[in-house]
Amino acid sequence: MSEARNSSEIVAMVVATVEDFDRMTSSALPELLERATSHTRRFLRETGQWTDDISHEKLALRWGYEFLNRFLVTGRLEVPCRPFLLLDSLIAKCFSQCEPLRYHEGLISPLGRFLDGLSARAVVSRDALMALFYHLYGFGQGQVVRVLGLGPAESQRVYKNFERWRRTGWQRAIAEIGFTEEELTQIEKQKGREPEQFIQEATQLLKSVQAHYRKSEPQHFSCLNRQQWADLFEQGYGYDYRAWHLALCQDCLMEVCRLRKDGVDGMPIAEVDLQVRPLLKGKIVSFVLKQRDENGGGGRSAQRISAASSGVVGPGENHRRAHPADSRS
Repeated sequence: MSEARNSSEIVAMVVATVEDFDRMTSSALPELLERATSHTRRFLRETGQWTDDISHEKLALRWGYEFLNRFLVTGRLEVPCRPFLLLDSLIAKCFSQCEPLRYHEGLISPLGRFLDGLSARAVVSRDALMALFYHLYGFGQGQVVRVLGLGPAESQRVYKNFERWRRTGWQRAIAEIGFTEEELTQIEKQKGREPEQFIQEATQLLKSVQAHYRKSEPQHFSCLNRQQWADLFEQGYGYDYRAWHLALCQDCLMEVCRLRKDGVDGMPIAEVDLQVRPLLKGKIVSFVLKQRDENGGGGRSAQRISAASSGVVGPGENHRRAHPADSRS
């Protein structure tokens, strides 16, 4: 009886300041995670999407972690509040959307979990957001810069994002998803064994995953038509919009690449080319040598790419508002 009363008091507890919120959530993380996971498990049961097996338990736990991460980022902006009830509200809001990300067989496969997990991380991390361009399409730092059409004053962050992701971000994301080395190798072998079928499956899953996470925090950005994209790049505004939306919308990314192909050298093609592991410095050097050979032994193209690999900045962008979790520049 006393335990139930204490639990009820904790749920009803009000925090008045950001400092109180941080202290309270830090001490109650296990309870908050269990609450988020339980809500997810109940939703899957009520919608006929639950089976009592380890795959569905992992799915519920992964969504629980995602909800908790969003709550810790956005909850600080809602004080004074009751943190446990605020978490309930955030989860209910997500599951009451017209098209919540529903379970289907593909999302509990290693490939589905990989796409879902990286996209979930990109919602709260700008490093992960920039890395999506590489993991989904094989874009390097310089190609991301050209696609987004960013000016020299903003470019430094793109290279820092890739470096931090390469150093610590990817490992942290893989640990949060719960991936093992065997599962990563399984995806790589599937890609090498059946490349066409693999790309087709990844493309189909990506559409569902991206449509869901574009509705996540930060506020959902709608798609633009070709003329609107042309105006945005010509007038030089919307850096936040470009980075957020193009990383999470393949259709618009393909449109932008076609639109800018004639006016920008080295514009890549936005086709799915899944990369399981982060872009390493050695791979950047190999790419430089390949480009130099294709361009007759040197010239402007090789010089530009080699400058990127040595840390010289090109264009990047400021996306701090969209990712308050990333306090570093």
